[in-house]
Amino acid sequence: MPVGIIINALSVAIGGVVGALLGHKLPTRINSELTKIFGVCSMGMGVSSIGLMKNMPAVIFAVIIGTAFGLAVNLGGIINSGAACMEKPVGKIFPNKNASMSREEYMTMLVTIIVLFCASGTGIYGSLDSGMSGDHTILISKSILDFFTAMIFGGTLGMVVAAVAIPQCVIFLAIFAAAKFIFPLTTPDMIADFKACGGFLLLATGFRIAKIHNFPVADMIPAMVLVMPVSWFWGNVVVPML
Repeated sequence: MPVGIIINALSVAIGGVVGALLGHKLPTRINSELTKIFGVCSMGMGVSSIGLMKNMPAVIFAVIIGTAFGLAVNLGGIINSGAACMEKPVGKIFPNKNASMSREEYMTMLVTIIVLFCASGTGIYGSLDSGMSGDHTILISKSILDFFTAMIFGGTLGMVVAAVAIPQCVIFLAIFAAAKFIFPLTTPDMIADFKACGGFLLLATGFRIAKIHNFPVADMIPAMVLVMPVSWFWGNVVVPML
């Protein structure tokens, strides 16, 4: 049962509605400072997951090689382009009603939240973890952050933020279903290393949200595909030779 995904989608939908109705009443300082706190919370989730690591060399190798591959194929750019295409039907249903924003500013911000909610390393990691291990902790924790983030963006963009919950749910359910076929092929150490790899993505995401450093989180996603095979190879081939 994809409990975490359902909760996450509802948090975005409800947060977007609340923000559209009440968000404009929040002081600017609260909006900016809360965003930094969201980043710190994401970092904390990442550090907690990294602590589960069983085969450090395997995880580090996967993060480096996976990120290099993502950068080489411009995965971040592909995801941004997909988000722009996703905005077209959503924008027709919920047009920009913020008179103080230009169309360009509106599009830039909307694409940002689509990427944040639908293609973030946190969401992909959480959906895979939920499908493989049945642990919804990451997605539920992410839901708390997403609720307040959607509320803040909803105060600026309106009800369109709530609509982003629909593609988010579809994407995460697909990842969740795929994870069911992967789990029987794994070992406890492989899952622990998978969670640790996701922790690095959570940590990088936190730095981005807090605007400390703009890590290429989308380009880091291939690391999560590599980490379990690399972990298996390290534990079953390399370690016995040491």
